[in-house]
Amino acid sequence: MLRYCLRRLLLAIPTLLAISVVIFILLAIAPGNPLGELANNPAVTPEVRENLKRSLGLDAPVHVRYFKWLWSLARGNLGYSFNSRSSVNELIWQRLPTTLWVIGLGYLLSLLLAIPLGVLSAIKRRSWIDRLVTTLAFMGFSLPTFFTGLIFILVFSVQLGWLPFIYSSTLEVRSWSDFGQLVRQSIMPVCVLALFQMAVLMRFMRASVLEELPQGYVQTAYAKGVAQPRVIAIHILRNAAIPVVTMVALDIPSLCTGSLVVEQVFRIPGIGALLVDAINRSDTPVVMAISFIYAVLVVLFNLIADLLYAWLDPRVRL
Repeated sequence: MLRYCLRRLLLAIPTLLAISVVIFILLAIAPGNPLGELANNPAVTPEVRENLKRSLGLDAPVHVRYFKWLWSLARGNLGYSFNSRSSVNELIWQRLPTTLWVIGLGYLLSLLLAIPLGVLSAIKRRSWIDRLVTTLAFMGFSLPTFFTGLIFILVFSVQLGWLPFIYSSTLEVRSWSDFGQLVRQSIMPVCVLALFQMAVLMRFMRASVLEELPQGYVQTAYAKGVAQPRVIAIHILRNAAIPVVTMVALDIPSLCTGSLVVEQVFRIPGIGALLVDAINRSDTPVVMAISFIYAVLVVLFNLIADLLYAWLDPRVRL
């Protein structure tokens, strides 16, 4: 197991380097000027523009800038924002708690709902319960999150006035009333995310359980008189969870990089909103840092998923 992990981690290094090269080149040739309004301001002289480019390191060739970025990354420094002149590390750490709170709660809620509903839909196949759950899943999957978010805002904020439709970035939790306000402003984005993720995971869970139900080991367990809840919990779920683990492993990196659409709809000051703002402003260091962090998380959680396969199903050998 340890040798397998080390081998996979060593193979991940050239993969991540290749990804970083591709991202860096794409950002270098992408349209836009990091100088922003100064680039088109006639009051700014060419000498000032050249000095600004030199101070930002934009006068160097692409390969030189890449190796400078790579050296800074090796020292744990993701660079500095072209617009705010702040450290990219600080910008990400400022936004990360909000992203983990909203996106993490949404994903946790989707897991808590998707697994039991998917199992129930498979066990009660072709019943009214299965039809109801399947209809709910197709609605959640087919409706985009920006549309669902707008519907939630119109109903629960505009019409009923129950929940705030804009996420307050200045709220500091110092009392239980502040925490209650934090929960109230998080309900709609969490529910929007949970509805979409739950639909996807629930369909995967239902399909996996349906594949396991006719297997011989399940029929043998029933023939021995084992109760249905025990058969489901011990025999079926462990094998049915393997495809779902893959889905979860690919989705978990989004917990740290945010949901672009939901954060824009509800004005959540998360990492997704930071990425959109950095793209609009051609803030290359911020875009590069968030994209590379996402790549690292995808590689890491794919390794974790492979290790979970062997634990869930002993027939899988690493």
